Amino acid sequence: VSTQSTGIQRTMQNYAAVFRTGEVLEEGVEKIREVYKKMDHLHLNDSGLIWNTNLIETLELQNIALNACQTIESAANRKESRGAHAREDYPDRIDEYDYKQPLEGQERKPLEDHWRKHTLSFQNAETGEVRLEYRPVIDTTLDGEECKTVPPVIRAY
Repeated sequence: VSTQSTGIQRTMQNYAAVFRTGEVLEEGVEKIREVYKKMDHLHLNDSGLIWNTNLIETLELQNIALNACQTIESAANRKESRGAHAREDYPDRIDEYDYKQPLEGQERKPLEDHWRKHTLSFQNAETGEVRLEYRPVIDTTLDGEECKTVPPVIRAY
């Protein structure tokens, strides 16, 4: 279990760090898939039902492996830079509007043409295959009287 955990940790640190490129991410996707395939060979030695740390570590490892696969595949598919999604090969944000200009008169880009959206990832636990979908960001608060909506702006430092 610890060997698998270390493999996942090293792969994510080396291939899905804060500053990324598509080439490194794609290599990381392949590496994490290899590590995930090795999960088929996990074997529990401790069959006790009371304080079974081996079982707990194995369940944690499965959770970490699923999260790592979905995280790196989502990152590899996102072709822009935004916050924690920093891509050296895609330095700019791609929004549904040009937030540097007044919104009035602008036409909203379709969801597939911008990256201001949430990634939804689904994984087949047996095969490791990850499927990605997207949904729009909700810009309004639940109660506009209690808490006014703050429009998005580009952060410039």
